[in-house]
Amino acid sequence: MARIEAFLEMLAAERGAARNTCLAYAADLEDFAAHARAHGSSAEAADSAVVRSYLQGLAAAGLSARTAARRLSALRQFFLFLVAQGQRSDNPTELVDGPTLPRGLPKPLSREELEALLVGAASLDRRGAMAVALVELLYCSGLRVTELVTLPAHALRADAPLILVMGKGRKERLVPISMRARAAVKAAAKHSTRFLFGSRGAGGHLTRQAVGQILKAAALAAGLDPARVSPHVLRHSFATHLLEGGADLRSLQILLGHADIATTQIYTGVAQARLAALLRAHHPLSETMP
Repeated sequence: MARIEAFLEMLAAERGAARNTCLAYAADLEDFAAHARAHGSSAEAADSAVVRSYLQGLAAAGLSARTAARRLSALRQFFLFLVAQGQRSDNPTELVDGPTLPRGLPKPLSREELEALLVGAASLDRRGAMAVALVELLYCSGLRVTELVTLPAHALRADAPLILVMGKGRKERLVPISMRARAAVKAAAKHSTRFLFGSRGAGGHLTRQAVGQILKAAALAAGLDPARVSPHVLRHSFATHLLEGGADLRSLQILLGHADIATTQIYTGVAQARLAALLRAHHPLSETMP
């Protein structure tokens, strides 16, 4: 339990997590600790088999997929903390697939929220430049987080307005990058690394989890709900704002790297709702419209 308490103290002291957030993490981790003890282990020493059996137990108890996903997220962050502290050499949750969540409409950030997020990112002390670069690049490009962290160091060449991205299924696509995002990345990138966002970790680049943690820290600094900010939300925001600005689905499909345009059509619900509101507000016959 001492390790769990140390993790919760880190959340509060270093990430500025709210009291209710810490209480939710505490409840989730204590529940997992009880499960681990019943299987002859402890929370900090649990392996992937214990994590899987825990998730199976949640499903058998009738808990929703979203609840199970939230608890798995808590476990991921707890084990990442143990690895960072040298208490473990591995993260057992890396080998565990999360529950399948029901598909829903994306919830993009507004333009005002994105500006606030950038201000919050810039306010982070030693991670400020990196946080701004991550927000700028994810929002201007719509890259998946895995695509972003594996960009090579030479990806943003001054003579090339487009960058070559290796997407899902080893499929390549060209993505334009704004000058503003390029400047932010240049201010944050390390020049002696193999990757644009290099690190001393085993992979040689910033991990997906680290990107998520930096974005949530920026959200806290901006006064936004950290649960609403993630690399995937910035990708959603990129797509939704392009559609609102008049982009067509086919172009958006290419930019996002979707193999099937049906996947891209998930964004049309958000855009259609806002277009309908615009029509009701400004069309001369709007009183006759639903």
